[in-house]
Amino acid sequence: MSEAPAAPPLASADGASRPDLGLLLDPPRARAGWRVLPARVAAMCAVELQKLRHDRTELYTRAIQPALWLLIFGETFTRIKAIPTGDIPYLDYLAPGIIAQSAMFIAIFYGIMIIWERDAGILTKLLVTPTPRTALITGKAFASGVKALIQALVVVVIAALLGVAMTWNPLRLLGVALAVVLGSAFFSCLSMTIAGIVLTRDRLMGIGQAITMPLFFGSNALYPVAVMPGWLQAASKVNPLSYQVDALRGLLLGTPSHLLLDFGVLLVAAAVGVTSASSLLGRLAR
Repeated sequence: MSEAPAAPPLASADGASRPDLGLLLDPPRARAGWRVLPARVAAMCAVELQKLRHDRTELYTRAIQPALWLLIFGETFTRIKAIPTGDIPYLDYLAPGIIAQSAMFIAIFYGIMIIWERDAGILTKLLVTPTPRTALITGKAFASGVKALIQALVVVVIAALLGVAMTWNPLRLLGVALAVVLGSAFFSCLSMTIAGIVLTRDRLMGIGQAITMPLFFGSNALYPVAVMPGWLQAASKVNPLSYQVDALRGLLLGTPSHLLLDFGVLLVAAAVGVTSASSLLGRLAR
């Protein structure tokens, strides 16, 4: 008689005798500590940006408004010289302000998307995952920043075609991108914070429309702070949009600016926005 086939060796507890079963018996360690948040933020940001592949209409339609600001408002006020901007043509002075404005208009209604996710049951599913709420909000905030970068690129191209004298220094353009992302992160978190308070899309749209124009006209996007009345100058100093415009104007045009202060305010504002929106995320999902 032939010998019976030998029984396969038993796998040890650590899977050493069967390397192909190693991951089943000893799963990889989960990321811990400081590595968790960046990975989850990147994943959430990628999920948000995937939505652009299915519907790019928003990017095209939102390019119309900044184009009209530059072509009509900018060209007209450049000719009549009604706003004192020193040696800088008004169209050049206006272009960084329109970049900031278009980025803000994209981000300020970002809370509508998170309310839609709540109504569709997506937000509840995200909250039961191990992903920290801070990572969820930060991922959405920086996704809005990337969308705003695409919008900013459109404005830069239009401004260049109109003859605006801008720098093309790569380091300065990197600073422009950072200013756009930080500003958009703050305004999207502001929108999501309001969403966590009002809980409905209709109320959020009403409040969003009520605060966008005061934020825009209460900044230095259209005119220098020096020509504002005293009370508006005080409001401009606490308006994050003013610091974003100041940074963009200094980087793109080389005008006198306070870049350290501008980026410091934008960074603090974004951090405060992420914290407040994260704290209200649970209330929104109830």
